[in-house]
Amino acid sequence: MYDDYAAYPKRTASFGKPLALFLALSALWCLLLLLFNRFPEIDLSVARSVFTNAPCPWTDSADDVCGRFAYDRDRLFVILRSITLALPYVALAVLLAIPFISWRKLGPNWRTPKIDQCMAALLSLALGCGLIVNLFLKAFSGRPRPRDTDLFGGALDFVQAGSFAGKCLRNCSFVSGEASSAGWLLCLVLLLPPRWRLPLGAPLAIISVMMPTMRVLTGAHYLSDAVLGWLLSLVMFTAMLTVFEIFSPRPQQP
Repeated sequence: MYDDYAAYPKRTASFGKPLALFLALSALWCLLLLLFNRFPEIDLSVARSVFTNAPCPWTDSADDVCGRFAYDRDRLFVILRSITLALPYVALAVLLAIPFISWRKLGPNWRTPKIDQCMAALLSLALGCGLIVNLFLKAFSGRPRPRDTDLFGGALDFVQAGSFAGKCLRNCSFVSGEASSAGWLLCLVLLLPPRWRLPLGAPLAIISVMMPTMRVLTGAHYLSDAVLGWLLSLVMFTAMLTVFEIFSPRPQQP
């Protein structure tokens, strides 16, 4: 993934100002959460646009809703999801190998700016996708998935983004774990050598957008779940870059 393993020659950051990016992305995340929370019709409108109503076979009541989401259980989507789900694990294996390769090549000077960026990516995956998204938000947010709400053929009440008042008990809708993984994959484009950023970065960017989009089209998540999950990984990545920028080795004064 890297062209060189030059040890810290000076205190540099190839990502500009990580702290400024972190603050800007954090503010954007909070503003979007507020928007989706105050205007839940955004989520409902998008979900309705990909949901097809159908007669309920067991009742004639107008209060019951039956139907399906346009691409739920679509064979192509199932195949694409299986492929894209494997990509974060492949990237994780590569990122874990890079510090070891650097240590074998440079010995005590193994820690370089690029290795710090690699470690920042690993930590952002663990803390963002792992801890915040899957172990906290999806476990305790209580927000039912679209296909589990009574508006789209399920049994649970709809709750807006950011509300913890829903009755989902586990693996809930807020936020999307796959969207979070997709956002993390996009961050890895910045770790690629410049000559590989276009040929590898363009497909990664497409996949990064495609993964959360598929979750919305299949009724697995609302738009807000996908957008906020995706953006959260960018927030965490810039947060970890900021930490490593602050605590990276400083050049010794002559």
